[in-house]
Amino acid sequence: MLNGRDHRIDFFRGLALIFIFWDHIPHNPLAELTVRNFGFSDAAEIFVFLAGYAAVLAYGKIAQRDGFLVASVKILRRAWVLYVVHIFLLAVLMGIVFFANSHVETRDLVQEMGLQYFLSNPQQALTDELLLRFKPNLMDPLPLYIVLLLGLPLALPMLLRNARYVVGVSLVLYLLAPVWNLAAQEGGVWFFNPMAWQFLFILGGAAAIHGQRAKAPETRPLSRQPLFVGAAAYLLITGLLALSWKWPQVHDAIMPLWLGEHLYPISKTNLSPVRLLHFLALAYVAARLIPHSGWLNNWFARQTRRMGRYSLEVFCLGVILAPLADMLNALGGDGLVMQLFSALMGVGIMAVLAGWLDWNKRLGKPVKVPAAP
Repeated sequence: MLNGRDHRIDFFRGLALIFIFWDHIPHNPLAELTVRNFGFSDAAEIFVFLAGYAAVLAYGKIAQRDGFLVASVKILRRAWVLYVVHIFLLAVLMGIVFFANSHVETRDLVQEMGLQYFLSNPQQALTDELLLRFKPNLMDPLPLYIVLLLGLPLALPMLLRNARYVVGVSLVLYLLAPVWNLAAQEGGVWFFNPMAWQFLFILGGAAAIHGQRAKAPETRPLSRQPLFVGAAAYLLITGLLALSWKWPQVHDAIMPLWLGEHLYPISKTNLSPVRLLHFLALAYVAARLIPHSGWLNNWFARQTRRMGRYSLEVFCLGVILAPLADMLNALGGDGLVMQLFSALMGVGIMAVLAGWLDWNKRLGKPVKVPAAP
């Protein structure tokens, strides 16, 4: 039987939302602190993996309690809500970008955000929007999540019975990803290829099921566990390599030519194996080093957990705030103080929204009246 909510999942989902917001603001100095600067993967992998983890944990519990039909209906209803939110969010984003572009004279924000297609061909763009083919910058994760949720009812029954078979089929689809992607506007393809990223989503679901099973505790120290040592070594090597990208001369000195020819380009669209391996190593090391409780009760962890708990609403707000922060920075001359202010203020607003949603949810709960003696 699947158990209740894991607060660590909420925390890291909230942290991924902060990283995504910072990464979406051009020239943001705080983006230098996000995970993408210290390895091959970034916050997108964290978000998709934990989305699979949370979805299987939540809907698997419903399937075990009420049956797979009820769970499937709830999954499809959630996918429909996400679809409606996607349409509405894109309309709001376009309005904000057009407004910001009218106030920023030094840059073409419409072009940078990938909205020129809408101005040149509005009728086709609206059709593509309904078909999830029109995805300007910042809008790619939501259509991906919709497609992944639509496939979950097919995978959930077997995931709960024998997750290994589902992971095997998912792996085959992942290997086919470079030759199979969905169409996007103007003859393009999806930036996040669902054929590739579904594997990470399924791995998250399988990890949720595996984590619920009772396991004998590992008694050996971490330094004597080959898997942990190998994962930590891979993180160290890829972290140093990623840092060297900031200094091309250093990178050329430490990177053998033959290795660079096989390593690059590191595809995010098709979730390159070295990206996938980096995230899995990061998740494994973090799971082994980070304790389950205690630290989750400090103030920052509580705010971040709350943001992760309402990830859809907070993500949508971050999409809206990113171009506004970019406009504010441009109007302020792209000074360091303004850049820090806009990045931190955006996170503060996202935290306030999560706090309000949490308060509103608790307000709607019925009060439990104690039974009369």
